[in-house]
Order: sequence, then structure tokens, then C-alpha cells
Amino acid sequence: MIYEMRVYHCLPGRLPALLKRFDTVTLKLWEKHGIRQAGFFTTLIGSSNQELTYFLAWESLAEREKKWAGFMSDPDWIDARAKSEADGQIIANIVSQFLAPTAFSAVK
Repeated sequence: MIYEMRVYHCLPGRLPALLKRFDTVTLKLWEKHGIRQAGFFTTLIGSSNQELTYFLAWESLAEREKKWAGFMSDPDWIDARAKSEADGQIIANIVSQFLAPTAFSAVK
């Protein structure tokens, strides 16, 4: 199992719009495409309170490429993303890392 950590840095004041989009649209579409989330977090103390960090669980990079491509090209996602950004862009930038658990990790 590998984990993808994604950190979304929102434009000022736009974190609520991003959280709403995940809660009402994105997670349902991920379920449709077989994408498994492993946790969502907002920053309580740190460099910015306009961040969303989440983890996705993948069997392999090949699985990730296939399922992520299907999600990103889904007309329902394209439409929902456009609607959620009708009031303006939400995300300033995204940082993504792929992580492998160590032999002594509580997460395998």
C-alpha cells in the first residue's frame, strides 16, 4: 500500500468552499471511481489556516494513475468543479507526495 498526501493551499477566505465541494461532491465521485481516502485534516496550528491536507490509499502507482485519470475526466467532476468556482478560484496551489509506510508503521 502507498499513500498520497495532498495539501491544498486555498486563496484567502476560500477554504469553506473547498470543504463544501469535498463534502457534497468530490467524495461521492471518488466512491464512483474506487478512490479510497485515508483521512482529511485542516491546519489548526501551522503556517496557514487556509490549508486542507488529505491522504489517499493506493495499491500501486498504476492503480492511482488509472483511477485518478478517470476521476479527473469525469464530466460530473468537470461540471461540479466549474460550478464550485463560479465565485472565483479556490485553490492557489497543490502539493502532492507519495509515501510508503515503514516496517514499523501503525499504518500498513
